[in-house]
Amino acid sequence: MTTNSPKNQLRHTMRRDLWLTVAPAALLIGIAFAVTFYFVKPAPPRTLVLATPQDEGGFRYFARKYQESLARHGVTVEIRQTKGSVTSVELVGDEMEEADVAFVQSGTAGGEKAARVVSLGSLSYVPLWVFYRGEPIDDILGLKGKRIAIGSAESGTHALALTLLSVNGVEKAPTELLPLERDAAIEQLKKGQVDAVFLVSPAEAPAIQKLAAEPGVRLLSFTRGEAYVRRYPYLSRLVLPRGVFNLATDLPAHDVVLLAPTANLVARDTLHPALAYLLMRTASEIHGSAGLLDRSGEFPAPLETGFPLSSEARRYYDAGVPLLQRYLPFWAANLVDRLWVMLVPIIAVVVPLGRAVPALYLWRVRSRIFRWYARLKEIELQLEENPGRLMLEDMLKRLEEAERAVNRIPVPLAYAENLYFFREHVDVVRRRLVRRLSEATEGSDAVTQVSA
Repeated sequence: MTTNSPKNQLRHTMRRDLWLTVAPAALLIGIAFAVTFYFVKPAPPRTLVLATPQDEGGFRYFARKYQESLARHGVTVEIRQTKGSVTSVELVGDEMEEADVAFVQSGTAGGEKAARVVSLGSLSYVPLWVFYRGEPIDDILGLKGKRIAIGSAESGTHALALTLLSVNGVEKAPTELLPLERDAAIEQLKKGQVDAVFLVSPAEAPAIQKLAAEPGVRLLSFTRGEAYVRRYPYLSRLVLPRGVFNLATDLPAHDVVLLAPTANLVARDTLHPALAYLLMRTASEIHGSAGLLDRSGEFPAPLETGFPLSSEARRYYDAGVPLLQRYLPFWAANLVDRLWVMLVPIIAVVVPLGRAVPALYLWRVRSRIFRWYARLKEIELQLEENPGRLMLEDMLKRLEEAERAVNRIPVPLAYAENLYFFREHVDVVRRRLVRRLSEATEGSDAVTQVSA
């Protein structure tokens, strides 16, 4: 008895209408979001592996600065020491290795593996310092036949030294080229065991300033510096001003022309764009100040490095930091950037369905009542045919059956007005039927009286 009560029937009908209306809409929304989610960018990794040479360009110092800066944005930087720029490029370009980014010296060749390496920009000048013993010379040509320390075979210093020595024809015997590490090379130069050393290092490095003050040691000035930079675009001609190391002792005692490659940040071409932008923001913070040879705001910059500039770096140098990262924390900006595409199904599917579903539900409820209007229309059309008394009684009977049937239709309270509207219309037709039936009865009585 309870199961078939009108209240339970109403609940069952409302539940069925709701499912038949909402389920297809929910399925359509789910499909739209699933398709859109396919195009959502993956989240950036929270760990970044940075390859840095041990004894080149002050890279170890900068690696620690990047580690501290990125940690504030929730990114852990793992520093991997390498033997030189060549090794660093190979680590980044090798799919089997874990290095994501690296500090390298411009002009470093990485072979076939370098095809997957892109540049995020130049970070600073790291001049080539050629210290030597003996009579003053004005170019590398004067080192012919000397014992020269040019750095380990994997280093960018070694590669640059070989390039410059070779172009001057100095690398061949009797010149002796020694692949010594930086500290060992400096010690042997001080002791007179080598005649010259090639070092690539920032001007601010204490080791460079100490060696410049070492008695008997001279610093080579490249009088043909302009010719070198024309031949090798990744080099720059810089002038070390007189006295810049120590004004009190006037060190150096004269202007020195230097050749300077740049320290560069390179990355694997699959590096997440959000991390690329974060690295370049960090580079601007760390390398944007002035130095002995750098002007304020000069770096980072999209200079020639020997590697193609990444698309993110190109946009960064053209337009600056992406809008979201200017005003939101890194992870919040990245989340918004990843999920904005989800607005597509919301705008294209959810909003229209949000309007269509209530209308569809209303139509389903009304349709149960509206189909009975066909019965009303049928009865009204029959009234136009001047039916007889028996026909009118049958029509009245059918009208009452329709009214009882409609009264049994379970309708939610919010839509009950449609039921009452139908009953009003039934009353209108009923009154017409009753009036016609009354007229037919009176006519029949009159005929009977006349006949009598």
